[in-house]
Parts: sequence; C-alpha cells; structure tokens
Amino acid sequence: MVAGYQAESVWAERTFAPLASDALKPSEKVDLAIVGGGILGLSSALHAARSGLSVRVLEAAHVGDRASGLNGGQVIPGLKYDPDWLLQHFGEKRGESLARFGASLADGVFDLIQREELDVPVQRAGWIQAAHSEAALRAIEQRATQWIARGVPAKLLSAAEVTRLTGARGYHGGWLDPRGGAIQPLAYTRELARVAVDAGARIAENTRVTALKRENAAWVLKTADGRSLSAKGVIIATNAYADALVPGLARTLLPLHSFQIATAPLSDALLSSILPEGQVVSDSRRIIIYYRKGPNGRLLLGGRGSMSDPADASAWAHLEHALKRLYPALTSVPIEKRWYGRVALTLDHLPHVHEPEPGLLVAAGCQGRGIGLMTGLGPRLVEYFVTRDAELLPFPPTPIRPIPFHAFRNIGIGAAIAWYRLVDMLEK
Repeated sequence: MVAGYQAESVWAERTFAPLASDALKPSEKVDLAIVGGGILGLSSALHAARSGLSVRVLEAAHVGDRASGLNGGQVIPGLKYDPDWLLQHFGEKRGESLARFGASLADGVFDLIQREELDVPVQRAGWIQAAHSEAALRAIEQRATQWIARGVPAKLLSAAEVTRLTGARGYHGGWLDPRGGAIQPLAYTRELARVAVDAGARIAENTRVTALKRENAAWVLKTADGRSLSAKGVIIATNAYADALVPGLARTLLPLHSFQIATAPLSDALLSSILPEGQVVSDSRRIIIYYRKGPNGRLLLGGRGSMSDPADASAWAHLEHALKRLYPALTSVPIEKRWYGRVALTLDHLPHVHEPEPGLLVAAGCQGRGIGLMTGLGPRLVEYFVTRDAELLPFPPTPIRPIPFHAFRNIGIGAAIAWYRLVDMLEK
C-alpha cells in the first residue's frame, strides 16, 4: 500500500494457489488484448476465450491486488438510478434495456459462481438500504415501490424492523432487496482468473502497458519492460487506475478511496444481535457507510476516506466512530484489519463506455456496484467487439469528455466529503 503504514485486508487471510501467470513473449499477436486484470478484464477474458478468441490480459500488478480484490464484497442489484428515471432520461427502449440489465447484475454474479463452481464464499440473504433521515426514507420507499412493481419480492422496512435485522441504532426505516448479498471479493477475482486461464486466456501479471498505438489494421501495446503485443482489438479495464494510456480518460473520472475496517472476531452473544439473518447493509447517507459480517465472525464496515494515502491508523478513525455510533456494544472490540482501495465515480453517476477509435473499447465508473456491474458488462463488450451490434451494449458509447478543472479534483472532493459528512450527521 504505502510506506509507513501496512494496510492489510481481511480477504488476504486466505491462502490462494499461485495463478498461472504467463509472461508476455516478444511480439505476440492476439485477437483481443485486455488491459487490467480486475473483474471487468477477467469477465471479458473468460467470455472472449469461450467465444474462440485468442486473449491476452495484461495486469500492472498482481490479480486481486487492487480494487477488485479490496472492496467490501457487497453484491448490489440495479444501477445508481431507478427504473423510472432510466425510462425518463433514456427513452422507453434504451431505458427498459438498462433497467433489465441492472436487474440482472446480482443474479449474474451468483449464477456465475454456481455454474463455474468457483471456490468463493457466498452469503445471499439480501441487501438492506437503511434510511438515515425521513427524506431519505421517502426516496427509498419510491425505489422499493418501483422494483416491487417489476416483480421483485422486496419489502419495505419500518425503523423497528431495520433495528431487528441489523442491530444498528438510529435508522428511520428502509427496504430489503432479496436479490443482493455478499461474496469474498479477492477469492472471486482469483477464481475468475483461474477459469479464464482454463478457458484459454493468458494472463501476464506485473506487466504495465505504457503505450497504445494503432498501426494499420492492428493495435500495438508497448509494455514497461520494452515488449510489445499486437491485437485486433483492445479493452481498457483499468477503471480508477486509468492513466495516460488513453488520452483524456483519467480526467473523465473522479477517483476516490474506499476505506474499510474489520473487527476482531465477535462473541456469540454479539453475533446473535448484529445482522442475525446475514444481510448486507448500506445506508442512505451522502457519504455512505456499508457493513456486513465477514469471515471468522468479524464485522466489516466501510466508507469513503481521505483522498491521500494513509500514513497511520488514524486515517480510519471516521469508520471507527461510525461503528461505535451504530453499535455501542462494540466500543471496546479491537479493530484488527484496516485497508483501502481506489474506486472511480463519474459526474453523471452512470458507468461510461467509450470507443475512441474502432476496436478500442473502454468501460469505467462503477458507482459502488462494481462486482455485479463489471461481471455483467464484460461479456457485453466482447459481444460488441465481435458483432459490432451496438444494441448489445447496455450503455450507449459516449465521447471521452474530460471534467473541467480536473487538476483541482482532490481539493474539491476532499472539501465535499467533509461537508456532506457534516450534513449527514446533522440531518434527521
């Protein structure tokens, strides 16, 4: 992570078999090159290899070292926006397609784990969105009503029901979406890599792509160690770790740090009163807090943190404060794990798909739903690459439009996080 403080995720407690990493050979040629070995890149690689394409995945670090293996593991259905909004803003045809795509995302993850027999711990008791204010509760009621009208057996929750299901204090109510759940994200990412390799994809770890250029009918990718790869098409799956490889891409995204903590294993008495039925929770705050039970009887809690890399454990103090506010009984329970990863948001809170040139595809912007979204988006990108049928893409490709004054983003985002955190605290 950073010099001066060793951050370690709870997911890394598990031992994984070495990945069959395959170093890039000089001047290789493939049908599809994928830059980034996270969930999007690996989902794309698996589908492409199963479709008969030759595939190379180039990962700058190790598979699972970044956001795909460091997130909270919550699998949340839907998109940031609800079905009615999608229909209003995209029209009947595209809006309905987006709503169906969002509705399929959680099922897609759990079905893939079962179908491929992935060695991934799963808990699927549903997702609770808890309202921190009366205004938030009204918005949540509208969301739940829309999904119930679409046949989802969701349930509106009173304040008392939220308290019973979470054991947490201070919520006004919420809703329970049974489609949601949780996985072990590092195991999921590593297992995606394993089955992609078994299907014929080849993965090169510690291989940073430093240049990308169109030459005649192919794309040529240059790596930091001076090697090259020629491909008919390229998928850029770097998300929040986007750099200058695609001009302007990094300046379309707002990179944030998602910080997380894990308690020491809890006693049976505490476990019986905290999330007794195993749901995952995220609340309605502008700077959301999300939590779940983790391995070995721990409670895991996360939220947005400092824009700078942490130097010591105090960088997680805001999460420890939130934990004690929600669960006063945990005040004396030690925090044993602290970690963080980088996530990417977009200004319109929608995932973006770009095709700057034919055969060069980019997808980025998870909005807190990366596991389901990137699992589902990968096959769609591959199908579009093969068929050129734009109807297969859930999100219409848009031009790369850098955010104005992007260089000042850290100052602005840091100030906004502090302000919204204060508003969330005062709001009733």
